[in-house]
Amino acid sequence: MSILVDKSTRLLVQGITGREGSFHTEQMIEYGTDVVAGVTPGKGGQWFRTHSKRVPVFDTVKKAAEATGANTSIIFVPARFAVDAIYEAADAGLPLIVCLTEHIPVQDMISVRAYLDTKNTRLVGPNCPGLLTPGEAKVGIIPGYIATAGNVGLVSRSGTLTYEVMDSLTGRGMGQSTCVGIGGDPISGTSFIDVLQLFEEDPQTEQVVLIGEIGGSAEEQAAAYIAQQMTKRVTAFIAGQTAPPGRRMGHAGAIVEGKSGTAEGKVAALRAAGVQVAEHPDQIVDMIA
Repeated sequence: MSILVDKSTRLLVQGITGREGSFHTEQMIEYGTDVVAGVTPGKGGQWFRTHSKRVPVFDTVKKAAEATGANTSIIFVPARFAVDAIYEAADAGLPLIVCLTEHIPVQDMISVRAYLDTKNTRLVGPNCPGLLTPGEAKVGIIPGYIATAGNVGLVSRSGTLTYEVMDSLTGRGMGQSTCVGIGGDPISGTSFIDVLQLFEEDPQTEQVVLIGEIGGSAEEQAAAYIAQQMTKRVTAFIAGQTAPPGRRMGHAGAIVEGKSGTAEGKVAALRAAGVQVAEHPDQIVDMIA
């Protein structure tokens, strides 16, 4: 088994004819993901072609989902269009939306999150690398060649560290069940707790790697959940331990303000919950081996 995406995923790509959408759609198809439709307003009736597949393009998500049975959408559109793209996918009834777009205003995401809470739709992202279940489906930009199937679940706020840890796991013969990038923005559609619960319920996942970073309280909340609900072993790393207060480091949510969101506080909370916390990313594999 796996979580969120697998061989049953029927993927719709919003922004399929743009530069990023075209490139990564081809990569996802080559990995084996079942890409069934694309959406670009004004280009309905055209085809997106790779050397191995033709994908129909529609003007709206609703028409695409009705025609192809798509059950997942991935969004490759600029920030000024991304919010409407999320609303459109949710209104079309898609149960899973993955939004990679960066620089969506926080106020807009507050409204999006409130709206999605009224729908039977899960959003992963924004500002995330997406998801990958090795050997089954790649929905996003996580490099497929560094992954191998196995029993380690991975959830992360950092795309780059996701890739680094996956590559290290694969190099040591430790495969992954599913790798989930939840994104580094202050407001996200899916939290650490959401993914930890899915991993706890997944029989294929035997242990979990959690990669957090400074800013916000998501890691402290995850620690409380782990202490109360998780039976599976969790190993963690917190990025940004040398960041000065008040300076944003990389992601929009990675900023320490006063005594809130510090690496020290997150590490302490996780260790108090029984989580192994690595001091450097390259220690993670040794700690779970």
